[in-house]
Amino acid sequence: MSELWDTIIIGSGPAGCTAALYGSRAYLKTLVVAGYEAGGQLMLTSDVENYPGYPEGVQGPEMMADFRKQAERFGARFVDEDATEVDFTKRPLTVKTPTASYQGKTVIVATGSSAKWLGLSSEKRLQGRGVSACATCDGFFFKDKRVVVVGGGDSAMEEATFLTKYASEVVIVHRRHEFRASKIMAARALNHPKIRVVWDSVVVEVLGEEKVEGVRVRNVEADRAEDLPTDGVFVAIGHHPNTDLFRGQLHLDEAGYVVPEPGHETQTSVEGVFVAGDVYDHRYRQAITAAGSGCKAAIDAEKWLEAQGAAAELAAETRAP
Repeated sequence: MSELWDTIIIGSGPAGCTAALYGSRAYLKTLVVAGYEAGGQLMLTSDVENYPGYPEGVQGPEMMADFRKQAERFGARFVDEDATEVDFTKRPLTVKTPTASYQGKTVIVATGSSAKWLGLSSEKRLQGRGVSACATCDGFFFKDKRVVVVGGGDSAMEEATFLTKYASEVVIVHRRHEFRASKIMAARALNHPKIRVVWDSVVVEVLGEEKVEGVRVRNVEADRAEDLPTDGVFVAIGHHPNTDLFRGQLHLDEAGYVVPEPGHETQTSVEGVFVAGDVYDHRYRQAITAAGSGCKAAIDAEKWLEAQGAAAELAAETRAP
């Protein structure tokens, strides 16, 4: 008979680790299926200056190590493997990894979302060294500097407009000659004195060795390349939630994000399965909001377990002679 956990948390970013902290402190037998690349998107972030409690700032990986240590201190167990399969159709709920199968009374889905990248080796090499996918997270580091935003949708317009608070110049590089963004968002960007647009163009390389120094841009109409000097590159071509594992198991929206039940913040379409973090929050996508929702999910899981226990006790009393 396999070990039965009170709660199994899938994911080990701020949402998953906070859920593990709250669950284990509530004396729930807590397992975290952390993933091979544990820690979430903060593992790609060099400096975190907007998380309370770190007045001097902190490296993303260091902060996630702190999160994990704190949860482990109260008894949460971490398994550094990916979840490869789930079965929420019967109880106990099942979560499988390549080497084991785990059973839980509750599950908290905290698998997060992933930024869509351009797929360039130079882009990957310079992530955290001037390449970012979050202006809210990293814009502060580009005071009076030049930045490039790649994209043409609402997200790109939001990122570009936000970056004008800090940067001396914002260049939007877009592969077409018109934006996909809503008219009001596009107009806001186009009319801003700090923003200019390079149309019909794609970024084919990020330039620089230790940090971003420029981008190589190719005009798709003229098939001509030019180098643009810049201090930062913000890729704003969207995010995708890490929910392939849950298709057919949970209610997802058209974009693939987990949808909580009406009137509930973390309860999913399956009783006893809860959600936290960027896997359902496609608006804020911040470490602190993810952590907050991890807290909520753990508390909701604890209350759900208490209710099941109370119901079982009541049923036993009713059957008693």
